Amino acid sequence: MLTVSVYYDSIGNTLTGWFGDQPTEYLCEETGDEVVLMKNKEGAVIGFEKLNYILAANTNLKISLETAISP
Repeated sequence: MLTVSVYYDSIGNTLTGWFGDQPTEYLCEETGDEVVLMKNKEGAVIGFEKLNYILAANTNLKISLETAISP
């Protein structure tokens, strides 16, 4: 079972999502568009962080997940 964790930091204006084991973070890579990918030693993406993400007041953060299985 995959656990997904999402954190919104209203002070730092970041939205962070983890879908891997956080302590295995080894490398962060900025991709442009103010997105940072967190990777493990094998290079697999285990999380992301969106910088300068501002959630409007009185707005609920809604998250949808979709899975895909490769052959």
